[in-house]
Order: sequence, then C-alpha cells, then structure tokens
Amino acid sequence: MRRLQALDPSEAPDRSREILGDIVARRGGVGDMVATMAHSPALLQGYLDFSRAIKRVKIPRPLSEKISLAVQEWIGCAMCLSAHTKAARAAGLSEGDIELARQGTSTDAREAALIAVAVRVLAEPSSLSDEDVAELRAHGWSDRVIAEIVGLVSLNLLTGAFNLLIGLEPDE
Repeated sequence: MRRLQALDPSEAPDRSREILGDIVARRGGVGDMVATMAHSPALLQGYLDFSRAIKRVKIPRPLSEKISLAVQEWIGCAMCLSAHTKAARAAGLSEGDIELARQGTSTDAREAALIAVAVRVLAEPSSLSDEDVAELRAHGWSDRVIAEIVGLVSLNLLTGAFNLLIGLEPDE
C-alpha cells in the first residue's frame, strides 16, 4: 500500500518542480520513486547527485549489479530487487549469477569477497577489520574500489529504505 504519493511536477515544492521539469525535458518523464522523493527538494537533489556520482565508480557494471542484488535482498525491497534483476540481465548476468548474487556470493572468489564485504558494510559495519581490507587487497581490489563499495551500498540503502517507507512495489 502506498504511504506517500508521487507528485506531479505542478504539485511539487518550487525547487523539486524545477528539478522534475529538467528531468522531464531530458528524459520525457520521471519514475515513481523520483516523483515521490519530490516531496523533499533536499532529498531529491541529494539522491540525483549521489546517483550520478556512483555511476562513475570503478566497479564493473555486472559486479555493481551483483552487489546491489545482494544488498537489496538483505534490505528486502521488492521494487529495487526487480529493477536490479532487470539491470543485471541487461549487463549480461545469467540467472545463476543473479541467484548467487541474491545469496550474497559469486562463483568468482574475487567477486565473492567484495560482495561479502558489501553486505557487511550494510548489516554490520562495526565488524569490519584490518583483515577484511587486507583480504580485499589480496584479491586485487584497489583502495578506490574498497572505498567506493561504501557509496554503492549507501545508495542502495537510500533507495531501498525509501521505497519500503513509502510502500512502493513493483508492477509485476
């Protein structure tokens, strides 16, 4: 059940109206989540800026989708799981890869290590240790990627928690 309704740009606060108008002009429309975030101009702007920034991470797209699937499975956002499953398929992941990702792992040990740390960043960040970082480095992950994992997890938490709070569910 929807708890907050998406806003038409004409109903949105002034700054959100400007932001939504720009998106509509560039893309032809906005999704339900973004239109609902428009209740808060600060949240809407922050989400869009953060989302754009995270698109520039050095984590390969298929792996980024695996991480998003693992994190969203833990969060429990059906809307996000649906969106990331579609994105994972578009990135070339098999159904087996998608299922393993939702379980928080991968057939590739290097990827599995990064996915496992990503889930811990979400679920138990105080448990992360020097050994965890050393293990990621031993798998060949750069400090940049290790840092960026926190951003990717944070973006997934933002969208998943928002969708759960407002009651946004997939159409399918």
